[in-house]
Amino acid sequence: VQLVESGGGLVQPGGSLRLSCAASGFTFSSYGMNWYRQAPGKERELVARVDSAGVTIYYADSVKGRFTCSRDNTKKVGYLQMNSLKPEDTAVYYCYVLGTYGKGTLVTVSS
Repeated sequence: VQLVESGGGLVQPGGSLRLSCAASGFTFSSYGMNWYRQAPGKERELVARVDSAGVTIYYADSVKGRFTCSRDNTKKVGYLQMNSLKPEDTAVYYCYVLGTYGKGTLVTVSS
């Protein structure tokens, strides 16, 4: 299982980013996918979960209405669209499938 996140960066409050998670080494379309984040000094937390068909089954309360989780099984890529970003969204974001995390991508929300 290999997962590679991308799309992080520095963005101003209120801005948007789209994270991607490229998967390989397993049958991507057979498994649900999770997005986690870990802010400095805090524990890793679950942000969103999407099932194998792309139906989102969980959003953390802190991101509901702002983040959208999706996937393209033909491309073996998962996405996390993040809108109306806040400074408290600053964290390293990870995708997680089959007991494996990617290396993460850093999102910094700051003016």
